[in-house]
Amino acid sequence: MLDRPLPEPVSIIGASGALGFGLAVRLARAGCAITVGSRDAQRAEQTAIRAREAVPDSLVAGLANEEAAARNELVILCVPFRNQAETLHNLRDALRPGQLLVDCTVPLAAAVGGKATRTVGVWQGSAAQQAQEMVPAGVTVLSALHTVSAASLRNLDHELDEDVLLCGDQRADKRRVAAVIDTIDGLRCVDGGRLEMARIAEGVTALMISINARYKTRAGLKITALPDDLWPVA
Repeated sequence: MLDRPLPEPVSIIGASGALGFGLAVRLARAGCAITVGSRDAQRAEQTAIRAREAVPDSLVAGLANEEAAARNELVILCVPFRNQAETLHNLRDALRPGQLLVDCTVPLAAAVGGKATRTVGVWQGSAAQQAQEMVPAGVTVLSALHTVSAASLRNLDHELDEDVLLCGDQRADKRRVAAVIDTIDGLRCVDGGRLEMARIAEGVTALMISINARYKTRAGLKITALPDDLWPVA
């Protein structure tokens, strides 16, 4: 039995990918009801089946992206940068005012044939800020989960111990997202500031890829000397 309240239900767009699937199984194991989305409904259901096999008795459903995005108030976008704009364009009629969209996109140069240890410029400042311009009015975008290894998330036997930089313009929104992500054992959300700080958080991914390639590991990010209560209620 869980000794803490269940997190709110979450839709994960791009859950058939490495990061999205890893996040789905970790949140499902924490007791979160998950709706996984894919461009193809059949593929989404196959992903949901894999997740339920990895986490028995979990609540994981699979739907086409549009239906998945409309199902819950909290939506996490886990697609490569090259697919971000098209995906958000296709979701414009599914997303609605009041929803929170957590964007995990990193504008790595690999999206345009370059190196994964470099980023490409986004004229809005960051992929998350680009997302904020693309979603319907009233949908709030936050930025998170850039530096967490997808392979580490997928491997449920791996013990996580790292921080997640969470950027957004409203602290109440960040606290709400942190309450969900923090249910994953070994992850801790740290307030990274306003959404404009996502440009720095996204860039750290390229640095972590370089470090991990050099040391042949899956290192994460850890912020030291922080208070015990990172999300006090005002």
